[in-house]
Amino acid sequence: MSSGTQERAASGRGMRLAKRSGHLLSRVAVFLLIWFGTALLIAATLIRVFWGEITVAQMMLNLVSVETDGGGGALVWICILGIGVLPLLITIAVTSALQVRRRRRLRRDPRQRFREHWLMRTVRVTAGASVVVLGAASFTSSVSLADYLQAANSQYSLDQFHVEPSVTGGSDKRNLVLIYLENGEATLEDTELFEKDAFDPLQEVTDPADGWQSVESLREYAGGGWTMSGLVATQCGIPLGGIISAASSGALDGRTEESKTYLTGTTCLGDVLEQHGYTSVFLGGANSSFAEKDTFLKTHGYSEVKGLADWRAAGEPESSFRSDWGLSDRRLMAHATEQLDELHAESEASGQPFNLSVLTLDTHGPTHVFDYCDVDTRDPTTSVFACSMAEVAGFVEHMEDQGYLEDTAVVIMGDHLKQINAGDAFQDQLQDHPDRTIFNRIWIPGADGSTPLRSEVDQLSMYPTLLDVAGLSVADREAGLGVSAFSPEVPDDSAQSLNPEAYLELITSRSAEFYSQAWGAP
Repeated sequence: MSSGTQERAASGRGMRLAKRSGHLLSRVAVFLLIWFGTALLIAATLIRVFWGEITVAQMMLNLVSVETDGGGGALVWICILGIGVLPLLITIAVTSALQVRRRRRLRRDPRQRFREHWLMRTVRVTAGASVVVLGAASFTSSVSLADYLQAANSQYSLDQFHVEPSVTGGSDKRNLVLIYLENGEATLEDTELFEKDAFDPLQEVTDPADGWQSVESLREYAGGGWTMSGLVATQCGIPLGGIISAASSGALDGRTEESKTYLTGTTCLGDVLEQHGYTSVFLGGANSSFAEKDTFLKTHGYSEVKGLADWRAAGEPESSFRSDWGLSDRRLMAHATEQLDELHAESEASGQPFNLSVLTLDTHGPTHVFDYCDVDTRDPTTSVFACSMAEVAGFVEHMEDQGYLEDTAVVIMGDHLKQINAGDAFQDQLQDHPDRTIFNRIWIPGADGSTPLRSEVDQLSMYPTLLDVAGLSVADREAGLGVSAFSPEVPDDSAQSLNPEAYLELITSRSAEFYSQAWGAP
C-alpha cells in the first residue's frame, strides 16, 4: 500500500472517529440538558406545592438545611427523590424512547439513515432546549430570582440606616417571656372567613381590659415569611439575607462545623440582654439545628437551646411527636412551664433577670392533629390552630396564677404570616386578602395598657420594641432598622421615615458590604 493510500485511510479513520465522538458528545449534551431542565422544573413544582413562592434568601438559608429528623421529615426524601432521582429516570426514559424509535425506523427503511440522523438530532436538541427553558423559567419564578437580581441595582444599602442599639437606661429591666406562634397570622381571627376565631382561647387570657396591649396591624417585612426570617427580624432588626454576598467576599472562609457562627457582626436582642445580666433560654419542638437556629441563638446570647433531641432524651413517648417536625405544643408548653418555674426561682435568688423564648409547632404545615385536639370544624386546620392557642393560653394562665406577671413582661407574636402553597387549606381565604397581619400581644408589669403603640409597623421594629418591653431604654428607641412601637414619633433619618417605595427598595437591597460584615467577624 502506498504512503498516499495509507494517509487517506488514516484520515478516513480519523474522520469517522471524530464523527462518532461528535455524535456521542451531542447525545451527552442533550441528555444533560433534559436532566437539568427536568430537575429545575420538578424543584419549582415542589417549592410551589410545599412553600408557595419563596425568595433566594429563603432557599439559601432555610430550604437547603432541611433534615430528615425534626426538620421536614418525609419532605426531605420527597425532595431528594423528586429533584435528584426522578429527573434522571425521566431523562433516561425519554432519550431511550427516542433512540428505540430511531432504530425501528431504520430497520424498516435503511435509506432513511441520513434523514433520520438529522431529524433525531434536531428533535433531541429541541427537546433539551425546551425543557431547560421551561425549567429555568419556572424555577426563577418560584424563587423570585428576578427581584433578587434587580435588588443589585438599588441605590440604598442597609448600612446607611442600620443603628447599633445604645442602652441608655436599665434600672427598670424585667424578666421577659417571648412566645413565637408558628404561622401566627391575625387574619385567622376573622369569623367571616373562617369557621371560628382560632385565637379565641388566647384572646380570653390577654384581654386589653386587664392591661394587655397589641401593635395594630403588625406587618411581615417584605421578603420575609419563614421562621428564621421572623426570628432574625424581631431580634436583630434586619432582613435575613446576604449569605451569597458574605460567601463571595470571603467573610465565611475558614468556618468549620465547630466554629460556625450566625450574623456575628450584628448586635441582636440576646446580645443586649446578655450584656445586662440576663440568662436566655430557648425552647422549640423541632430539631434545633434545622436552618441553623441553634447556631443563631447561641451566637447571640442564649445559653441554652432545647429542641427535639432534648425532649427525646427527657423520655417523651413517641405519641408526643409528629414524625415530620417534632414535639406537640401540649408537651412543649409543659416543659416551658417547668423551665419558667426554674428560671423565676433562680432570678429571685440571684436578682438577675431571665429571657425565656418559646416557638410553637402544632400549626406548622402540613396539618397534623394530635390526640388532645378535638376537631370541631370542617377544616381540621382551623381546629389545630385553636388547640395550639389553648395550650399557649394555659401557659399564660400559669404565669398569672403564680404571680409571675407582676415582674415578668410577656410578648406573644406570630413568627410570620401563614405560608400559602398550592392546595393549602386557607388558600382561598388568604391568597388575595388585602390586609394580612401578624397576631401579637404585649404585657408589661405595672402598665395599665393606656400608652398607645404605633400601628402599621413591621417585624423589624419589634427588636427595639422588645428592648422597651424588657425595660432597657435605647437611644432614640432605635435598633437595627426599626423604631420601637412605643415611640410615637419616628426620627427623620430612620429607615422607618422613608416612603413605602423607598423602604421596600432598602430592605430588599443586596447590601453586599453590610452583609459581608454582618456574617463575618464583628
